[in-house]
Amino acid sequence: MHPKSIALAAIGLAVLVAGCGGDGNSTVVGGATTPPVVVAATPQLRMTISATADYPGSFGSVGAYEQLTGTISGELDPKDSHNAVIQDLELAPVNSRGMVEYSADFVMLKPKDMSKANGVLRYDAPNRGNILTAPNLTANPSDSEYLERGYVWLFSAWQGDVPKSSAQRLTATVPVAKNPDGSSITGPYATELLASVASPALTLPGSVFNGTMIPYAPASLDNTQPGYLLTRRVNETDPKIAISPADWKFATCDAAANPFPGTANGASVCLRGGFQPNILYELQYVAKDPKVMGVGLAALRETISFFRGNTADAAGTANPLAGRITATIGQGTSQSGNAMKTFLHLGFNQRLDGGKVFDGIYAHVAARQTNINTRFAVPGGGGGLRTDHRAFGQTAPRGLAADYVDSVSGRTGGVMRRCSATATCPKFFLGMSGTEFWQLQGSPVLTDANGFADLSQPDNARIYYYASTQHGGGTGGLATGISFAPSSAVYPIGSMTDFADTFRALFFDLEDWVVRNTAPPASQVPKVADGTLVRPSALVYPTITGVSWPATGGTAIPAFNYLARYNGFPLLDYGPNYRPQDESGIPSIVPPAYLARDYAILVPQVDPSTGLTRAGIRNVDVQAPLGTSLEYNYVATPGIIDLVNLSGSYLPFHKTEAARIAAGDTRPSIESLYGTQAGYVTAVTTAANSLVGQRFLLQRDADRRIARAQANPVLP
Repeated sequence: MHPKSIALAAIGLAVLVAGCGGDGNSTVVGGATTPPVVVAATPQLRMTISATADYPGSFGSVGAYEQLTGTISGELDPKDSHNAVIQDLELAPVNSRGMVEYSADFVMLKPKDMSKANGVLRYDAPNRGNILTAPNLTANPSDSEYLERGYVWLFSAWQGDVPKSSAQRLTATVPVAKNPDGSSITGPYATELLASVASPALTLPGSVFNGTMIPYAPASLDNTQPGYLLTRRVNETDPKIAISPADWKFATCDAAANPFPGTANGASVCLRGGFQPNILYELQYVAKDPKVMGVGLAALRETISFFRGNTADAAGTANPLAGRITATIGQGTSQSGNAMKTFLHLGFNQRLDGGKVFDGIYAHVAARQTNINTRFAVPGGGGGLRTDHRAFGQTAPRGLAADYVDSVSGRTGGVMRRCSATATCPKFFLGMSGTEFWQLQGSPVLTDANGFADLSQPDNARIYYYASTQHGGGTGGLATGISFAPSSAVYPIGSMTDFADTFRALFFDLEDWVVRNTAPPASQVPKVADGTLVRPSALVYPTITGVSWPATGGTAIPAFNYLARYNGFPLLDYGPNYRPQDESGIPSIVPPAYLARDYAILVPQVDPSTGLTRAGIRNVDVQAPLGTSLEYNYVATPGIIDLVNLSGSYLPFHKTEAARIAAGDTRPSIESLYGTQAGYVTAVTTAANSLVGQRFLLQRDADRRIARAQANPVLP
């Protein structure tokens, strides 16, 4: 989802990543020269703190914070039943103690005086190694409230294919699986390649979402062998056109000094004539040396267990949080939110001593699960309409309840099946933007597989839909006009509706639930029963024909597509050794086969007057709107019918009634809604105060919203 991070460096924090290896005595189980192994009773964990720095500022009664940067190095017992779900763990190298080793970088923010900490350890999962959710006090001053409350804030790596490409990226080291004789394991692999500009070569692993990760090497550079294929097409549903092996090679090349066939390189593909933008290329090959990616989830389990409960590590190094943590809350955004759901689904929220790892989990803008536990796993994959549509992460259940029934696949059991069996389910929040419905197949968490009835959610779960939003949030600015770039999208890209302050209030609601057992607000979602969750063809929009935008020199925006395109959800077959209900196992059909059955996809219904969605948490920008925030957008390139990845659109209302009538726009004008600037400020104030009362907005964010409305006139 978000390959870009808000780096800790941007807020004055230096992230000094320290790698830490094993004990140097690793060997391969089953090899001819393997020495006798003595299995220790308890896996060991060691913490290394490589840097300590003051965090700028002082925060209420908690005072000063500091940042710790370091590495957790640990062991897993491959014979422990808690680890049995990890794919290929039995094929991972072990050390002289019979243990599988891992390491994970971490960054921690903690009060200098831990007696002033509030006892809550907040863990935020990095997104492809990037820290998305560090407190950014410049952009979001209200983030200071997290620190004023005395949280300990932890960021720790879980994804084993993240490169050490920058100081800000957190990486995890997981083992490579080998055959018992030490030889390389091979298997089928597929990836999509997209060029943003014409290019002689593209690097692996490819795709918009996973493109910066460490690729799986091809077993051979000979692309004439069985299992090697490069195809091209314009739209996903177009027939694939095979490209001759003579016209592409695993190689680096450029147009001038090193033309096709280039220099042999297993991490790059060179194409005769070059890769063209707006063409979807799909590469299939036989890969080698799969990483045991599932170890990353176990490493996270052990990291949180150590910080919340241990006095010292195996070497006697003191835990800096020892005795001060009484509750843990895990959070992930987009891809890492999917990972938190996978962590829960696969049973990793049970500690080795039987207790809970996380008391609460917030999976934010996270519709799916993360592919981390298959052979040749792709944790960084996405799931757009045009990119990674058939990527892993789509076969595990969307339904939360332990007894969820999937009538399309015939399988039973939801995300909370394992934790329900072990009494280790956390208090759980799932947050969804509109993009999750349109592009990331989100509605099956709310309805039965065929979309006929609403699901009853578990008592320990709440689902919150942020009305009229896009995946990455919005500007939150008071925009009454917007730039329009028809070369990139049909409608103006972006959204005015922001959910950052909604998320902040909900996080504190989750804390109240975990720490004080104060029940949070009820789920806020669109429903089949009341007509707020519908088939895309049932949407009813206002008319916005004939609208002209100054930024385009008078070019009219096209009318809405009433049969809006959305991302379908097919039932896929990856082969007999793949366990779809666990998103685990060994895929042998790659790309997967379509089983001619599909899950229903429904989307939030809109208000026919404003075009804003009717259900969910309708924040200030929706209750006192200045325009329509669409939850999707279309690629403007002729011949391409796909959605713009993860982006929505903002279409401002006309300021005056005269302008609205002249444009043929049936939506209200700003003038008709509020009359005067004072009327607009009153509407914002009413909405903000109402949201505070519902616990969907903090008072300081309400005050900020009201002050913004007062300072930025939208009417005379």
